[in-house]
Amino acid sequence: MTEKNQPTDIDGKAYNRTFLIVILLVGAFCTILNQTLLATALPDIMKDFDISAATGQWLTSGFLLMNGVMIPVTALLINKINSRVLYIGALILFLAGTVTAALAPNFSVLLVGRLIQAAGAGTMMPLMQTISLLIVPREKRGVIMGLGGLVIAFAPALGPTLSGWIVDRYDWRVLFEMMIPIVVVVIILAFAAMKKVVPLTNPRIDFLSLVLSTLGFGGVLYGFSSVGNYGWSDGRVVWPLVVGAVFTVFFVWRQLVAEEPMLELRVFKSPIFTLSVVISSIVMMAMIGAELVLPLYIQNIRGESALNSGLMLLPGAIIMGLMSPVTGIIFDRIGSRKLAITGMFLLTVGTLPFMFLTEHTSFTSIIVLYAVRFVGISMVMMPVTTAGMNALPDSLMSHGTAVNNTIRTVAGSIGTAILISILTNVTKNDSPSKQLMHTHPSQYGKQMLDAALNGMNAAFIVAICFCVLTLILTFFIKGKNKQAVEAQGAD
Repeated sequence: MTEKNQPTDIDGKAYNRTFLIVILLVGAFCTILNQTLLATALPDIMKDFDISAATGQWLTSGFLLMNGVMIPVTALLINKINSRVLYIGALILFLAGTVTAALAPNFSVLLVGRLIQAAGAGTMMPLMQTISLLIVPREKRGVIMGLGGLVIAFAPALGPTLSGWIVDRYDWRVLFEMMIPIVVVVIILAFAAMKKVVPLTNPRIDFLSLVLSTLGFGGVLYGFSSVGNYGWSDGRVVWPLVVGAVFTVFFVWRQLVAEEPMLELRVFKSPIFTLSVVISSIVMMAMIGAELVLPLYIQNIRGESALNSGLMLLPGAIIMGLMSPVTGIIFDRIGSRKLAITGMFLLTVGTLPFMFLTEHTSFTSIIVLYAVRFVGISMVMMPVTTAGMNALPDSLMSHGTAVNNTIRTVAGSIGTAILISILTNVTKNDSPSKQLMHTHPSQYGKQMLDAALNGMNAAFIVAICFCVLTLILTFFIKGKNKQAVEAQGAD
């Protein structure tokens, strides 16, 4: 690389852009992997600490909850703390949580360790995206976001499979212990790779906004994540949703009237950005249809182990991971419109057959269709997100990243709640009476199986509705030339 093209940080010092991006991606992979790493380890943890499934589930729900709370806060931190210190600090925080979890003598300490992990992870993800977008020329951002998509797709999909393999052979604590040396190495390399690349505006800390965002987003995420355990009418769901919604409204009001808002909502003045957030959020809701329902089908209906369930769904995640950089390259050449329309068509077509699952559906068709869905998602999620971010000026990049990630996180929780409630309610309504279990056990078993399948098929019908709605929205995406014109205007 010539001296002229050598990238420099905000102090004018040269740095290795490729090395920096690699460290960002590896760090993000470690943190995102932990979102689903305990999926198949929960039974062993429940046994060791003598806790219920509802209590144990907080190891995952609490992680996601803390993630959701930290994402909007990170928009403030990115503009106040230099990117090198913030990234290394987030890694050290994640490492502290990992060590705490590995040594936990009881469930309470384990949960605290998970929450500390999540605080670091919730900071690193938007930081990775913001830095990647700022240090790469606008016309090459598709490739970088594609690599980010590889991490985002592959890491959480690998979690349950890796977890199942390790727990079958070792103690669940190994899940945390194996992460410690990896994160230590990443921290050491980060000291060499990370530079101050995000210009600081040093915004004033608005403590009222911090409180409102924590209570608002925290309440909404907690409420939706509790639907699966308690149902929509339970006070443990209703009250968090009501309180969360009220505080979220106050948070939005505060951002609109504050001189230095914690989260700059002016990003929604860009039609392309707004459309990209809506599309990626609905795709997130549609995507979890398969991720949520298919493991239940494979394990509960077909009697396969959690490890086998993870292995069947892993090829789809691998294909999405491999496709993400490819779609990034294509995006840089033709824009997002054609990619998004084609991708949503594939996602819709790949989801349709899951409306007709039976107890004899071949595993091969499930693996293939699941892979087709994820090829479609790889053509939509990151290209559309990149197009939206490209429409913003660099000064709003951190806020755009935070807004996008926050809304997608909430959308994922909403989608999960909707699909679980539909699956549960349809299954319950179609279930035979308990009396039949005593008079005709075999008939009762068959009708219960049919009821469960009806619930799963109903959930996929809703997922199809999400897909069709998003497919329609993709036709409103502007072509590459119009996107470029708006981006220049924003700058």
